[in-house]
Amino acid sequence: MTHIPPPAEELRLLDTELRRLDARRAQLLARRAWLITALQQARPLAATAPQPVAPVEPRREATAPGVQNVLLLLGGVLLTVAAMVFTLVSWGHLGIVGRSAVLGAVTLGVLAAPVALLRRSLRSTAEAVAGLGLALTVLDAYALHEAAFRGSDGTTYLAVCTTVLALLWTAYGTALGALRLPRPAALVVAQFPVPLWVAAAGGGLWPAAAGVLLTAGFDVAVALRGSARPVRLTAVVCGIGSGAWGVLAAGVLALEASGPAGAGRAAVLFALAAAIAVAAAWRSPRSDAAQVIAAVGGLLLVAGAGGVLRVTVSDAWLMPALLVCGIALLAAVRVPEAVRRGLGVASAVVQGLALLSALPAVAATVLGPLGRIGDVWSGTPVDARDAATLGGVWPSGAETAPLVLALVAAVLVVRGGVWRQWALPPAWAAVVVLPAALQLPYAVGLSVQGLAVAGLLAAATATAPVALWLAVVTSVAVAFVSLATEAATLTVLAVLTALFAAAARQGRHAPVTAAVSLGYATALAGAAGAAAGWRPEHVALLVLVVSVAAALLAPRITDPATVLAVEITGAVAGAVAIGLAVFDAPLLALVLALCGVIAAGTAIRPDRRGVGYAAAVLFVLATWVRLAAWQVDLVEAYTLPVTVPALAVGFLRRHRDPAVSSWAAYGAGLAATLLPSLAAVQHDPEWLRPLLLGTAALLVTLLGARHRLQAPLVLGGAVLVLVALHELAPYLVQMADALPRWVPPALAGLLLLGVGATYEQRLRDVRRVREVLGRMG
Repeated sequence: MTHIPPPAEELRLLDTELRRLDARRAQLLARRAWLITALQQARPLAATAPQPVAPVEPRREATAPGVQNVLLLLGGVLLTVAAMVFTLVSWGHLGIVGRSAVLGAVTLGVLAAPVALLRRSLRSTAEAVAGLGLALTVLDAYALHEAAFRGSDGTTYLAVCTTVLALLWTAYGTALGALRLPRPAALVVAQFPVPLWVAAAGGGLWPAAAGVLLTAGFDVAVALRGSARPVRLTAVVCGIGSGAWGVLAAGVLALEASGPAGAGRAAVLFALAAAIAVAAAWRSPRSDAAQVIAAVGGLLLVAGAGGVLRVTVSDAWLMPALLVCGIALLAAVRVPEAVRRGLGVASAVVQGLALLSALPAVAATVLGPLGRIGDVWSGTPVDARDAATLGGVWPSGAETAPLVLALVAAVLVVRGGVWRQWALPPAWAAVVVLPAALQLPYAVGLSVQGLAVAGLLAAATATAPVALWLAVVTSVAVAFVSLATEAATLTVLAVLTALFAAAARQGRHAPVTAAVSLGYATALAGAAGAAAGWRPEHVALLVLVVSVAAALLAPRITDPATVLAVEITGAVAGAVAIGLAVFDAPLLALVLALCGVIAAGTAIRPDRRGVGYAAAVLFVLATWVRLAAWQVDLVEAYTLPVTVPALAVGFLRRHRDPAVSSWAAYGAGLAATLLPSLAAVQHDPEWLRPLLLGTAALLVTLLGARHRLQAPLVLGGAVLVLVALHELAPYLVQMADALPRWVPPALAGLLLLGVGATYEQRLRDVRRVREVLGRMG
């Protein structure tokens, strides 16, 4: 609560505080006067006139050249629209002479105007007028068709017009070299004459595609040789567009081809497009662009060859043939470095696609045997493919998957450097898939995959860490494949156990190899017991041998990670044994006890003391299961085997360290028996259990009071009171029924009045009890 001093004392404190504030205020005022004097000496006393503020000009949101270009563009567009309206709408009001005179005069005048504008250095205006003139030439062509050539073939007329316009615009732009618009516009129009002439001559898709590709080649030449930047940019865009159209047409022809002749014609188009791309990459001044273009050219070459191969070889051999074509791109050596790198990228893309085509076969070989878990020892398969797929469907065309994988691995090895380290996965996949792809005998397939595991473990021990995980994956696959027959299962599991154990002895990757070896040893124990005709609960005893071996091996290993891996695997084997024996209570009790012995033996080591808790739990569980097997339903038979050792351990611990709390030493042991027995008392109509429990609780309470220990005193006293209330409950109920209805509320009111009247005394009593309990251990 807040303490308020007497008035005289409070007045003295206030006066002292006010004097301190007055002294501080005088100090601050003196400092302020000094600062004002210093500032007045540093600058003239006369006040200077305020400087005029410069007016802020409004921000301009557009530049003068930008405004000029917009105005010129709008003017050119409006004039072009007006010319179109005049040509399309008002044309009929004039005769043939008037029409020709008007359009000719206007077109010539507009085309001649830029000459005078350029002399006056009005370049932007000249560009706008020139654009209008070019548009008028298009309208002239339309007007000429309507006036004199209405009956002519439209395609032929378009071909003639585009050719003439391209030539005229090129000549006009060359004559007026300062203009940037005519020559790019001429290049755009030049994309149409060749396809239109082919269409006018009645040519099909192939001549049209060839013409478009030739036009793309012309665009590439202009892009490489052109001097003006707008012309080069336009040529690049037009070349990409025309080339894409030609390649698309070649692809359509290749897909529609039903024989070598049609595929060969499409291949010619692909080759033409590839030649244009490689030539462009060869002459390109930029190495990054050259690399991309060369990669496209290499892919086009392979696509052309693929179109021919599609109609000449079977589906199974199509991908190997394409892969050979892709690998052949790497043979280009006398080319610029950028082109060589681009062809290398194209070859890598083809090889990647080849690997993707082989993935279904690899997945079927590695993942297919997992389904045999439900078909154990069903009989010898027909061949390795039947063993891998369980008689299912093999991926179409996957017979040549090993060849594809081997070729990719060989290329990576030959290229050397950083590529060599990526050669192992495709080489591994080739070996794993080979037995199923060739439909080798079942035993041969197991042998090949077993040798692959041994080789991978040797490689992992030497230099290749990725080989370890490939070895683990392969071993799992071959283990599941071996489930087809009893002899194969036992042989393969024994070999795998020995291989991984030998690899663990080498020291490299020992944690993984040791754990895998013990895992296969566990499977071998289970398979051996099943082969002997044992029941699962008897097989559990055989599996425990692996846990014993792990517990004996762990202290002899120096690497901590390997020790941990071995112990975890041994614990898993023990859990498997417990799971096998779970349906036979007597054997389950024996297995739990043996697991407890193994854990207790491990806890002897100084760094594994904590395993002792697990050993205690296992022993207790073994005892409980044994009692359940004997059909013992007495609660104390389950709790006393826990309480007695727990109290003994607590006594020894407190004897060695008297500072240990009684709750830590005896709390768990006492609660293990007192609380379950107290719960059993609530449903026990007999008198013996309450009597024994009450007697035990009384003894525990007295011992706690004698030795001033908190845990026995609290637990024993609480149980004693609850047992007494349980025994007196019937009599209390009878008493309550005999009393009038107003007595319980009256008693409760009197109790509350008594508690309220002696509240402070009760608080002191509670504090005294708390202090007494606190002083106890």
